[in-house]
Amino acid sequence: MIFQDYVFYVLAAILLFAGFRVITARNPVHAALFLVLAFFTAAGIWLLLEAEFLAIALVLVYVGAVMVLFLFVVMMLDINLDRLREGFWEALPIALPIGVLVALEMVMILGAKHFGSARVSPPVQHLQGYSNTAELGHQLYSVYLLPFELASVILLVAIVSAIALTLRDRKDSKFLDPAKQVVVKRIDRIRMVSMPADIEEVSENETDRKEKS
Repeated sequence: MIFQDYVFYVLAAILLFAGFRVITARNPVHAALFLVLAFFTAAGIWLLLEAEFLAIALVLVYVGAVMVLFLFVVMMLDINLDRLREGFWEALPIALPIGVLVALEMVMILGAKHFGSARVSPPVQHLQGYSNTAELGHQLYSVYLLPFELASVILLVAIVSAIALTLRDRKDSKFLDPAKQVVVKRIDRIRMVSMPADIEEVSENETDRKEKS
């Protein structure tokens, strides 16, 4: 084995440990921090695969934005951990077989294709000046154009649905009509008031004292 193989096994072990701690940590802040560690190790594995763009995107987007926002939300909200654990053991008999079934399906689909000993091929030697960013853009907008556009439409629908659910009229929320905010006029919001100026009378002794100082 070469040096990259040892680095891969170390990163893979850390990734498995971090992923296991994400679902077993009792504190949600600790679980989020273990997820950050998992993202960093996954980015390191992608660097070994010469996928620098995906590694940097994972660190910048997920670690630098999504997880930071998630940590702020978790730490600012008063989360009742005991209430979150309610019903765990009741749902375990149903969730455990489903989880095992999903894991078996992933092994059956990916195992023979990517982890078979007869199918292992040496890494491809890229030419000088090869850019995985350009290759990724070419694959997205040519071979996988339809799935990429479908994913963008699904995300757009999710954004519109989230906004509609947030702006719905509820008793416990402040609802503002955007149409009324747009047509508002300055005269309805601003009133000019003319007030006399307050002139402070200063005695001669205080004036002399300020001049000397």
